[in-house]
Amino acid sequence: MATTTPGHLAARKKPLQARSMVTLDAIFEATIQVLLAQGLNRLTTTRVADRAGVSVGTMYQYFPHKQALLYALNERYLDMVADRIETTCSQHAGVPIAEMVDALVNTYWAAKTERSDVTRALYRAAVELDNDALIATFAQRVDTATIAMFCTAPDARFADLPLVNTTLLAVIFGTVRNVFERRLPAGLENDVRDQLAQMCRSYLNQAALTDADAPS
Repeated sequence: MATTTPGHLAARKKPLQARSMVTLDAIFEATIQVLLAQGLNRLTTTRVADRAGVSVGTMYQYFPHKQALLYALNERYLDMVADRIETTCSQHAGVPIAEMVDALVNTYWAAKTERSDVTRALYRAAVELDNDALIATFAQRVDTATIAMFCTAPDARFADLPLVNTTLLAVIFGTVRNVFERRLPAGLENDVRDQLAQMCRSYLNQAALTDADAPS
């Protein structure tokens, strides 16, 4: 179950108008640029405000300090990844299990690699945050979407789908993070992605009930 955002990391206000949303987009993009150009230790709300072209006062209307800004940036990033996984799962309901796995691996991989430098920066930033609430919310959304998709597979049923699903996602998420941390060459990254999909397909095939095991 998702937990609540720690009070000291909560944004001061949420954007309600289009103009405010544009301002927040500029702040988030500026945060990424400062992270990439100067690193986490040199990131400050003042530097971000300068890069975003907003006043420090405007910055503080949303974020009281650097940690709250980083928390909100990670929240937006995880929301984006969860949105893409939910869309993929909805679009692949009812297809064979192998197609589901390939789509899931490719979607998560693409979400993490489209801006791989940003992903690495956010991994580093997350270490300093109390991000249990973010991870719990993300996990809950992804678990719900993937379990709902796997339930519709016409060629596989599982005795303990939640356990199978948790194991599968741990393998996918852990492999992708390891690839980033090792900074593998692009060609090898693609090979690992293909091997990951093959491994996940094999695991689900082994975990699926046989006709003899399936309840009548």
